[in-house]
Amino acid sequence: MKKLAGALAFAASLIAVQAANAQEKTEFSVCWSIYAGWMPWGYLEESGIMDKWAEKYGIDVEIVQINDYIESINQYTAGEYDACTMTNMDALSIPSAGGVDTTVLIAGDYSNGNDGLVLKSGTELADIEGQSVNLVELSVSHYFLARALESVGLSERDITTVNTSDADMVSIYGTPEVTAVATWNPMLSEILSGPDANLVFDSSKIPGEIIDMLVVNTETLNDNPDFGKALVGAWFEVLALMQSDTPEGTAALEAMAAAAGTDLEGYKSQLAATALFYTPEELLEFTTGDKLPQTTKFVAEFLYDHGILGQGAPSPEFVGVSFPDGSTYGDENNVKLRYDNSYVEMARDGEL
Repeated sequence: MKKLAGALAFAASLIAVQAANAQEKTEFSVCWSIYAGWMPWGYLEESGIMDKWAEKYGIDVEIVQINDYIESINQYTAGEYDACTMTNMDALSIPSAGGVDTTVLIAGDYSNGNDGLVLKSGTELADIEGQSVNLVELSVSHYFLARALESVGLSERDITTVNTSDADMVSIYGTPEVTAVATWNPMLSEILSGPDANLVFDSSKIPGEIIDMLVVNTETLNDNPDFGKALVGAWFEVLALMQSDTPEGTAALEAMAAAAGTDLEGYKSQLAATALFYTPEELLEFTTGDKLPQTTKFVAEFLYDHGILGQGAPSPEFVGVSFPDGSTYGDENNVKLRYDNSYVEMARDGEL
């Protein structure tokens, strides 16, 4: 899952090009990166399920894996992809704060243990004081770390953060100078499988705050609703397959496990730490509840306090975020992140 590092200047430089080519079209591209809750996107591509749904609507959809999470978001922000997997915080801080109007098409899950803080030296969270922590800075991992520190009366002044790419996290943990990391699955599981790895805090302590989503360029979606229909239809078909307890379902899970660098049991353990919304009803219950606006406020305040909303942001409410009930957090005249339930409601009602 996740994360942002140095993407602010990049995002700001892309305001002029964001959604420049939004128009009615028939070919679309989606990018994703490795994370337990996003493995279905890779399977959608390799299994042909995405092709089936795309053909139903007379379009073509290509799903591309990008190994660096932040790079995938940067490329989406630059307009190179029509849709991308990212967390709620990174959607707000990179494309939306950078001026790219973005719609949350599928709020697929929240991390319920998939993000963790690991120490070599020390077995309790308080032992982190004075240590350097490797993580993807200014990202959900950074937010997660701040929330962990708060829980034991510490702050970022009590530690040192070291910016590290998610692609390098496992290898650097094996070096003697690295004593603490904040990361997510599957990297987290691999690190915990080794010696001297003590999990002292995980995202189950802040349920519902780290949301893993598929977002779509708003103008592209508005001009091409069939793109949204195909994505949502394909997504829930795969999730139903994963829960089907059939040979086909097991084969799908095994394929996702292999792509995540683990075995079936390893992937199932990662899914157990993922509050995945397997049905439209489950997803809609989450996005229409009271917690989403509260979490958005939490996250926006963190971003503002860390200067991640941009130097020109006058307050945490600089970027407007709209919710399915029509309410808004932040500036109603600068809404750049939109939670849209309409396509998931079509799936629930059998209208896809």
